[in-house]
Amino acid sequence: MLRTGSYTFFAASLLLPRAVRDPASALYAFCRLADDGVDAGEDPRGALQGLRGRLAAAYDGRPHASPADRALARVVAQFSIPVALPAALLEGFQWDLEGRHYETLEDLQAYAARVAGSVGAMMALLMGVRTPDGMARACELGVAMQLSNIARDVGEDARMGRIYLPLQWLREAGVDPDAWLAAPVFNDAIASVVQRVLQAADMLYRRVDSGVAQLPLSCRPGINAARFLYAAIGHEVARRGLDSVSQRARVAPSRKAALLLKSLLCLAPATSAVASPALAQTRFLVDACRMTSRSEPDTRTKLLPWWNLVGRWARVLDTFERLERQEREPGAARTA
Repeated sequence: MLRTGSYTFFAASLLLPRAVRDPASALYAFCRLADDGVDAGEDPRGALQGLRGRLAAAYDGRPHASPADRALARVVAQFSIPVALPAALLEGFQWDLEGRHYETLEDLQAYAARVAGSVGAMMALLMGVRTPDGMARACELGVAMQLSNIARDVGEDARMGRIYLPLQWLREAGVDPDAWLAAPVFNDAIASVVQRVLQAADMLYRRVDSGVAQLPLSCRPGINAARFLYAAIGHEVARRGLDSVSQRARVAPSRKAALLLKSLLCLAPATSAVASPALAQTRFLVDACRMTSRSEPDTRTKLLPWWNLVGRWARVLDTFERLERQEREPGAARTA
């Protein structure tokens, strides 16, 4: 599922220690099944209701008889993951089913907090981070990554009848959202709105260092890889003139290689002396994690030898090359 559903997540996950990568894969499996069932199934509303039942059963210790459900039940119990986090993800899927549009950036961030910030929070818990600042940064990284995806997929979303750009920004640029959605075209007005979304994402990416500094050293390369690669998606959109309507930005393999190397070198990121408050739209996720507690996992004190990290970097590069070739083949799965 990782190999075909999310090339970037799969490759970045190879830089995580196995003690984190395995439970992260279990969480991803549930998220992927949920997304596919709601987005591509014949009865999305029924699928969503079924997912809520499966989630409740997993938390009750009575998971459905499928590998993904059993793995989810084991992981949420082992890492004391509050049910509010995966429930927020399903709420975001509900918003998609309702065809919601987002009037302001804050409204869009509330959506991103659910479909991506919740995943960032769950990943932080797998790595033993439960401080309010660490959780806030993890949620914001998820929101930033979702904003990068939104900026990249403007045309693709529009052709499916969806629009995630803030409606207020579109009107300020002289664009009627309904008329544009009926006939999506790229122009300077759309470029200005895409640029604002990317600027909002970059602001959140810049706040992530203090969160990365709280991670076990062995986990930092994987999280750095994820944030650098997703930020590069937005930078590639900008490099192409902000046109994400008639084309879809892809980061060149050589650029990915450079960013993966950077992820190995940034093990001790600079941090601000004053912690930034949590993004308002993610506070409910941070608060949910405050209500649970558990001891720090052993991964916090582990640092992989440098030659192991280099070996992993080479493996990730090889993986990216293979996935790039697969992506260019007809019928290749859409990357995340």
